[in-house]
Amino acid sequence: MKKKLRKLRLLIVGAGDVARRLTTRVGLDERVHWLGLARSADTADALRQSEILPIDGDLDFLPSLKRAGALARSAHAVLHMAPPPGDGTDDPRMKRWLAASAMPNKLGRRETARTPAGAIKMRGAMRPHKPLRNVYVSTTGVYGDCAGERIDETRRTKPANARAKRRVAAESRLRAFRSQRFTILRAPGIYAAERLPVERLRLGTPALSAEDDVFTNHIHGDDLARAIWLAVFRGGANRVLNVVDDGEQKMGEYFDQVAMATGLPKPPRLPRALLMREVSSMLYSFMSESRRIDNARLKRELRLRFKYPTPAALLREMKPASALQRSLL
Repeated sequence: MKKKLRKLRLLIVGAGDVARRLTTRVGLDERVHWLGLARSADTADALRQSEILPIDGDLDFLPSLKRAGALARSAHAVLHMAPPPGDGTDDPRMKRWLAASAMPNKLGRRETARTPAGAIKMRGAMRPHKPLRNVYVSTTGVYGDCAGERIDETRRTKPANARAKRRVAAESRLRAFRSQRFTILRAPGIYAAERLPVERLRLGTPALSAEDDVFTNHIHGDDLARAIWLAVFRGGANRVLNVVDDGEQKMGEYFDQVAMATGLPKPPRLPRALLMREVSSMLYSFMSESRRIDNARLKRELRLRFKYPTPAALLREMKPASALQRSLL
């Protein structure tokens, strides 16, 4: 008699586009029981369409996370892809989630966390025999501007904007929580056939001139999804991995490639001093950081083989008309 394999139970916190790629395209068949945090009825319906069982819970309201936290403690792993809030320099959503999913001690109290001076201290908690495994998708923005240097995971974080500081805060909370073990995946700009900068090309948004242009890094959504899956099994405890592809190009070159693939005009190029007046402060912050990120640890430890080693690999197989149509969906 063929032995029946036990299903993996994986809980997704922040089930967006990459999570749906993970559950529908990674080729897992019947091996996984997917659960996903849902803050609304619409979110729950979208999760069901991707064969993810919705679990009620709102990261902005701690009492709503009680059931989800209990399910997390019985899961094989939690895949955390929820973004921080849109303001401030902390991530209270991560704080609430860790409080909800913490292992109770012998007195029935949960492990709690406070953050004086950016550090997290634990009180009155016992370490469980098997810490909960987390795979947390962070951002390479935590490194800040590296002036085009080639860097790896040993580079100290130096976030230059509030958005990146929130990610550093989330990473710090996860590191300090003793009832959790983690693998942090730092991802750059995510692209796919449906996630190309078509709208900014249509609007004629300028890019930096060649003299001022910055190095940028990318990862295809399918490759990021695969990296998350591999991290569940191959990710080292308390380990950080840069999930970037093999591409090494300037930002303006990337926009030019997308323009050619979609049949749209290439963006105008402006020197930095003029560009500051033409784009929003948020967009300018993206165009002010230059770094070339090494992915050797990713390949060595997760043994990930890219479906799309560079954005050009995807763009070459797309016809202009279909590329434009898919990007506008």
